[in-house]
Amino acid sequence: MENLSAQKQNVFDNEEFFKGYMELRNGEINLNALLEQPAMEKLLPDLNNKSVLDLGCGYGHNCMEFINKGAKNAVGIDISEKMLEIAKKENGHEKIKYLNMSMTDIDTLNEKFDLIYSSLAFHYIEDFENFAKKMYSALNDGGTLLFSQEHPISTATFDGNGHYNRDENGKRVSYTMSNYNQMGKRHIRWLIDDVIKYHRTFGAIITALAKAGFIIDTVCEPLPEKWAIEKYPDIVKEYIKPCFLIVKATKVAF
Repeated sequence: MENLSAQKQNVFDNEEFFKGYMELRNGEINLNALLEQPAMEKLLPDLNNKSVLDLGCGYGHNCMEFINKGAKNAVGIDISEKMLEIAKKENGHEKIKYLNMSMTDIDTLNEKFDLIYSSLAFHYIEDFENFAKKMYSALNDGGTLLFSQEHPISTATFDGNGHYNRDENGKRVSYTMSNYNQMGKRHIRWLIDDVIKYHRTFGAIITALAKAGFIIDTVCEPLPEKWAIEKYPDIVKEYIKPCFLIVKATKVAF
């Protein structure tokens, strides 16, 4: 299992972190709901009678959505027991199986899927090259990988303190970050101190997928739509620096 240092840290079972995270995600104004999830939904393949693996499934809302879209079954895995408790209670279904395990142990599932999906979890993976190979092996021929993660511009700075620069009127005009080409572990504060994430460059992410055998279909750095800007005008900062990177790739049968 990765050591969050690729997931053993398991901050999501920290009571303070978990409370803060759920308050953030349950609020109407958050970037996941306004930007990342709408973009991910647009890139979903046809799920009718398909099998889905959700990596870092959290409280299971996407697993339930996959079933509602016609998937024949879904497996949601997460390292957090607290998240899975909510998933089983609020998003339980006879076609959904939830497993308490690390993402990097998917090679132990002995099962193949038509879609591997992950929302904002891969920046916790230390060895992404090896992980990409495991995902490729876990897909059926013609299967799809669709994932989002924090954008490499966001993960680059060692202390997580990249920042927007403002003009004399307080308007954001640019973004400052550093250490982009120095890949590796980052210790940051997010809800609690010393959350560990892993920074890798855009090129390293795409190359790892290509070397594993994936054909890249779409690379998306989502911009807010008009309705999102009307709901949360501050989201226009995404035009300066993207928060998210979304990749859709295919395992092609040769």
